[in-house]
Amino acid sequence: MKFFQLLSLIAIVVVQSCDSNKKESQYAVRTFEKQQNNQDHPGKKLMETNCYVCHSPTAGHDDRIGPPMIAIKRHYIDSNTTKEDFIASMQSWIKNPNEADAKMKGAVRRFGVMPKTPYPESTIEKIAEYMYDFEIEQPEWFEDHYNEMNPGARGKGMGRGQGQGKGMGNRYGANENQQQQQVKSYEDIGLEYAMSTKAILGKNLMTQIQKNGTEAAVDFCNIKAIHLTDSMAKVHNANIKRVTDKPRNGDNLANQEELSYIAHFKSVIAKNQEPEAIVLENENDVRFYYPITTNAMCLQCHGKPNQDITPKTSLTLKERYPADQATGYGLNEVRGIWSIKFNKEHE
Repeated sequence: MKFFQLLSLIAIVVVQSCDSNKKESQYAVRTFEKQQNNQDHPGKKLMETNCYVCHSPTAGHDDRIGPPMIAIKRHYIDSNTTKEDFIASMQSWIKNPNEADAKMKGAVRRFGVMPKTPYPESTIEKIAEYMYDFEIEQPEWFEDHYNEMNPGARGKGMGRGQGQGKGMGNRYGANENQQQQQVKSYEDIGLEYAMSTKAILGKNLMTQIQKNGTEAAVDFCNIKAIHLTDSMAKVHNANIKRVTDKPRNGDNLANQEELSYIAHFKSVIAKNQEPEAIVLENENDVRFYYPITTNAMCLQCHGKPNQDITPKTSLTLKERYPADQATGYGLNEVRGIWSIKFNKEHE
């Protein structure tokens, strides 16, 4: 009798063990699928490309020009917010950013109202979907800062996403091992180089405008912009250029091949489509091209004289750039392109 009881006990343990292993395996598969969906979601790259210049997850608390994206998510999503509600809120804000409708009053006081950036609705929708459904990167300092500024909010109002952390967001680098294991495409590498350089230039330019006005930004561009671009080229061991068909500085004039790519991107943007990078592989290197488009901040120096550009700024531009061609732009027009060359050893 005891022998049969022992056999029954062993059978139960084996079945339970197999069931447990099966559940663990299924959980691992679901986790992997969610991680893959996180990486493959088009909103991730769109957010990194369009938002991280001002809303970077890596910038320090005192060394930034806009709140991190996780802060936006925390302020706009609570336990009652549907994905449709969140997307609608993002669409409304991006179309007409203004102080009266701002939900982040502290950010507006510190950074000012964000410039109007006429992104396609499809772009905003994909970014908002990604923010809602998945964990997004956040600065190391953010969690402590958020809890300090919002006593009693710990664990609340963090979104209802279906990602690994119910949409709460990870400290930057929490999935570092997973990310390091992923092989970057040449497009990813090119975008990384372009966006990191854009972030450095944008941060310095915004700082000058906020502290000293638009005229100071003209001086900054005249003296430091190319040097900063060159310094980032050294960081990435790549050839990084910003070129245009309507140069302010003659050193930024595009060559014939680059002019054809500028024309291509102008056609894409004019149709209100999301541009895709042009990536050309040679035997030993890769060439990468991506558009540089205008927003409200750009128009302070590149818009229409006496409409977007003040007379004082126009005078400064004439003094610094007598042969200037870089005015007359409107919102969301192709100002130029990133032209980047890097070796294939970056694989």
